[in-house]
Amino acid sequence: MLRSLYSGISGLRSHQTMLDVTGNNIANVNTTAFKGSAVQFQDTLSQLVQGATGPGAQTGGTNPAQIGLGVLVAGISTNFTQGAAQATGRPTDMMINGDGFFVTKVGGETVYTRAGSFDPDAQGRLVGPGGAILQGWNAVNGVIQQGGALGDVTIPLNAVTPATATTAGAITGNLPSDAVLGDQLVRDVDVYDGTGASRKLTLTFTKTAAGWNVAGADANGATANGALTFDNTGTLTAGGTLAVGGITVDLSTVTGYAGITTVAFKNQNGSASGTLQSFSLSKDGTIIGLFSNGDKQAVGRIALATFVNPGGLEKAGGSTYRATVNSGAAELGGPGEAGLGTLQSGSLEMSNVDLSQEFTNLIVAQRGFQANARIITTSDEVLQELTNLKR
Repeated sequence: MLRSLYSGISGLRSHQTMLDVTGNNIANVNTTAFKGSAVQFQDTLSQLVQGATGPGAQTGGTNPAQIGLGVLVAGISTNFTQGAAQATGRPTDMMINGDGFFVTKVGGETVYTRAGSFDPDAQGRLVGPGGAILQGWNAVNGVIQQGGALGDVTIPLNAVTPATATTAGAITGNLPSDAVLGDQLVRDVDVYDGTGASRKLTLTFTKTAAGWNVAGADANGATANGALTFDNTGTLTAGGTLAVGGITVDLSTVTGYAGITTVAFKNQNGSASGTLQSFSLSKDGTIIGLFSNGDKQAVGRIALATFVNPGGLEKAGGSTYRATVNSGAAELGGPGEAGLGTLQSGSLEMSNVDLSQEFTNLIVAQRGFQANARIITTSDEVLQELTNLKR
């Protein structure tokens, strides 16, 4: 049979593969974080018709004569170029800016993905649309144990931050030096004991000839007194602290200028217990819990993975990949570390399929298929002429 017939058949098969890959790329143009693929062709073995000869004294050398036997698919490579960002506004939608993959577990198998659409399940774990559980490091009392074994990233919906007893506070602002003798200013603040119960701490400032007296009292009956004096530039010279019922109030930044009354409590370091109200995601993958008492505390950190050869990953369906012997082992780390991208909350990565390029590839594949089909029909006509020689 004619060699061209089989070359045409190999061309049909190869260009059909190219059509399949191109069609799959176009079909996934709106798939989150989809990475397009491309087909590479190579020629098959060539039949040696005449070998090469070396040059002689009276004759020159000749080149080998070979006839190719067709084409085959050398490989199908994945393009891991980053896709564009699509804003969603959902805090659990995440996009990787740069290299890296989310680490997920499904059915006990570790798979990797760039698709960052996650939602909490009934147990508070962040899971993808197909049920793959996002992996990372959970925090214990606000401390992330990074470097240990990965676990399911969980949003502790019933998390409670413990109460903190107030031990210190601070007063800032200005006491007017031109106030009338005997004028009083009262300032109070809520402070807390070890159980989170609140009480009032009150400071009363009374104008004196030397400056201001300050009297402290809290709801438990504790009291204290002190005096504040200022020099002729309004700078405090004495009475920088006051201890009331185990709480040390810092008064060192109070000034004594004329005509301004801004003295007030700046802060106190106690708090009641709080429950988790919401959470946010930082660029380094840390999940920050926002509690009802105003506390902010890390509840976990998302892990990312990178590979020496991402092109060696095997597509596992559901926009996931699994490691192979040629991708190398996964190298784990936190977002923002060397070789890993940062996270952007409220956005998803779009497909990196370029429709203009894919439709061009579609035309090229179609014409290649048609040309190889023409080889087969032409070879058939030649064979028909041969069979018609004897009539």
